[in-house]
Amino acid sequence: MVSQHQSKDSGSKKNGGKELGMVAPEEKSSKKMKSSKKMKFALSSAETEPTSQTTISDDSKSGRGMSTMPRVVKRKLQKLRPIVEYNKRGKGIGQAHSEMQSYIGVLARSRVPLVDMKWSQIPKDIKEQIWEAVDMAFVVGQGGKNSVLASAAKKWKDFKSTLTRHYILPYTNDREKLSQPPETYKFIEKAQWDAVVASSLSKDFESVHSQHAQIREKLEYNHRLSRKVYAGLEDQLEETMPGDKHGNIPDPKVAEKAKLIDELQKQVSEGKVSVYGSNDVLTMALGPEHPGRVRGVGVGISPRQYFNLPKP
Repeated sequence: MVSQHQSKDSGSKKNGGKELGMVAPEEKSSKKMKSSKKMKFALSSAETEPTSQTTISDDSKSGRGMSTMPRVVKRKLQKLRPIVEYNKRGKGIGQAHSEMQSYIGVLARSRVPLVDMKWSQIPKDIKEQIWEAVDMAFVVGQGGKNSVLASAAKKWKDFKSTLTRHYILPYTNDREKLSQPPETYKFIEKAQWDAVVASSLSKDFESVHSQHAQIREKLEYNHRLSRKVYAGLEDQLEETMPGDKHGNIPDPKVAEKAKLIDELQKQVSEGKVSVYGSNDVLTMALGPEHPGRVRGVGVGISPRQYFNLPKP
């Protein structure tokens, strides 16, 4: 979640090359390390917790934190904070990172109003509440606030999309069904739900939804990442291709591209084909990516960071 640039700015390389997100006893006397087979923890003292008056209460009746992530709440009460680990490119990996992402989803769904506006228009105090709640539950690492809020923004947007696709559009002719929030999401206030329904059934939304549906239909190569995200998949599989339990790739179009990638990679190793920067094997096989993005590594990594390109 934290880019190489961020980790460099945080001074991780200056501190003896310590891994981003690790909290050593000699660095902060108020925190002690406790190891685990799956996750590493930091013991927090009262002084290390945020003191803002806008922190989020986990026992709020309108929220889902206590019912959906009880282990996170329990650890917060015990002042145990899992340490989020990162790979060499600064992308979050491991169980602590996965749990943190789930917790961010809980906060984004239950704490951010379902208003018809962009994330940039959401009040800053709400965003600060989300960050403080995550920071109290996990050791995110220096420079991780922006990535946490970026994740919350995406999950909030995805949640609104889920409501529209699964709980509103299928019932356009059943107004009674749309009169109350779904049972699954009882925490949604009636007024907010009515506003979401009205927005989703408007002519403006219908036009935008149709455009996005057409874009989705043009997507030829479906991903198979589940909740691992790119960094987690790379860390686990390294050189293997994602397929079924027998190692086969079920989608014929994806299988064809995978074969082409293998052939190009072989030509590169034999010196028959040269690669430089973003003009790599993936670009040759799949075509150029959108400007400013790097295919296969997820969000938050720019071409300059990934390929170590010099500044123009």
